[in-house]
Amino acid sequence: MTQKKSPWWKLYIPKLVTVLQEGYSLQLFRADALAGLTVAIVAIPLAMALGIASGATPEKGLITAIVAGFLISALGGSRIQIGGPSGAGVVVIFSVIATHGYDGLILTTLMAGAMLVFAGFARLGAWIKFIPQPVITGLIAGIAVIIFSSQIRDLFGLQMIEVPKDFFEKWAALWAARDTIDPTTAILSFGSLLFIVLFRKYAPSVPAFLLVVVVGSLIAFWFHLPVATIKSAFGVLPNKIPMPHIPDGITFDRVRELFPSAFTIAFLVGVESLLSAVVSDGIIDRRHRSNCELVGQGVANMASALFGGMPAAGAMSRTVTNIRSGGRTPIAGMMHAVFILIAMLFLLPLAGYIPLASLAAILVVVAWNMSDQEKIKHLFSAPPSEWMVMLLTFFLAISVDITVAIEVGVVFASILFMHNMSKVVEVESHHRYVQSDRPDRKENARPHIELPVGVESYAFRGPLFFGVATQLIDLLEHLNPIPKVIILNMQMVPLIDASGEAALRTFIKNCGKRNIFVIFSSVQHNPMKILDHMGVVEGAGDKYIFADSFDEAVEKSRAKL
Repeated sequence: MTQKKSPWWKLYIPKLVTVLQEGYSLQLFRADALAGLTVAIVAIPLAMALGIASGATPEKGLITAIVAGFLISALGGSRIQIGGPSGAGVVVIFSVIATHGYDGLILTTLMAGAMLVFAGFARLGAWIKFIPQPVITGLIAGIAVIIFSSQIRDLFGLQMIEVPKDFFEKWAALWAARDTIDPTTAILSFGSLLFIVLFRKYAPSVPAFLLVVVVGSLIAFWFHLPVATIKSAFGVLPNKIPMPHIPDGITFDRVRELFPSAFTIAFLVGVESLLSAVVSDGIIDRRHRSNCELVGQGVANMASALFGGMPAAGAMSRTVTNIRSGGRTPIAGMMHAVFILIAMLFLLPLAGYIPLASLAAILVVVAWNMSDQEKIKHLFSAPPSEWMVMLLTFFLAISVDITVAIEVGVVFASILFMHNMSKVVEVESHHRYVQSDRPDRKENARPHIELPVGVESYAFRGPLFFGVATQLIDLLEHLNPIPKVIILNMQMVPLIDASGEAALRTFIKNCGKRNIFVIFSSVQHNPMKILDHMGVVEGAGDKYIFADSFDEAVEKSRAKL
């Protein structure tokens, strides 16, 4: 009995709706509210730090956590995903702001959100599994190194008016400014870093990020330390969310100019969010709706841009914190955004006393966690082609551009994969004796069949795609003597692409020039559908025919002779 297929629109029902339909109790709300408060405590200093690291201001990070964080939970396809400013997107965001200004970033975020919505409705959510792991690992490691590099000035209190954008120029400028290290700032930075590391090791349930910000601010205020703070760097922060507005100056040329950056942000948001959803599914033993998650991420990013926020994504660290704190439904993520809003409305003036050194220490920890050293070490035990892709992506990310790193990494990984696949495909030659493939015979009892004189048989093993199509065309060059009939046993060919089909046509044409008749034997269902759709089956007749089994092909070859 066949199972009835669910309507397509059910793929886009947010998990919030599913949870409410299942029944939502006061006990669940209490657990979600407590988890939301815990995540908000972690997210507030992190959102401000990511806002600064992105080249924006702290309140932009908070606005993103509030608007996008609320909508990602409300409209997404995951039960416990927590959204907010994206660590993976920091590098691209910084580049867009530096080149096109903050208005350019808002337009870029709108475009990225639209791309994510399109990807969701195009059902590209499952495509995450086709992105090679070495590309993701190398890309994230490169981003982590760039984030770490961007915090060196604030970690040591270096006197630099501007830090160069280029990675190597940046380090050269930082080294040139080494004589301007401020000992007070450096002590506060590394004290904050040590504070976070110790609390994460010995008291992981304590919100180390928030404590380091509070303690650092109290120390700087109490002892009147001459260190840079949020107030000295950015002035008094507005404690309200602006009204939504559409950015001015949207032209075709501007959209075309920002398109690569928007695509990169959409790619990073999609990868980071879906990876977070997959990991969280494994913890709570549930399944997310990947396409619904992409649509929710897209809507959240567009809303964030309209309110003046930055790109947002599902954050693995905050999502895991939500799970460990008892959050089990999207209400927890929505409450986390509400608590951040309350803090922004009533407590933001106090944020002016937060030292930039403490926020820099937080971002160093974020960069360290992003780099995922265990996964890097594991990939070095893989075949050389795997870690070569990872290293290539990594070096392109830090030295050239994130977009270029993604493009080249994926293409290079695909070429290596196709090269390896081409070595797997075999062409086996049968001479005078072959085994029957008649389905009513047992595998271990197949009799050998004697081929008639003038008949050659070849069996392909593996997909017939463009990487191996030339093997089929070169087959005729090695025939001596030239047979009258060639049987191509396709029983072990699971896939044929357009290049494989073109190679078959060329093979048939070349055989026709040599007066060789071709019989295709045991073609599987999917390859036969492709050949039928492309007109190969319809053209069978004088030069080639199809046989359902190899036994039938041998009988037809005898009749042809």
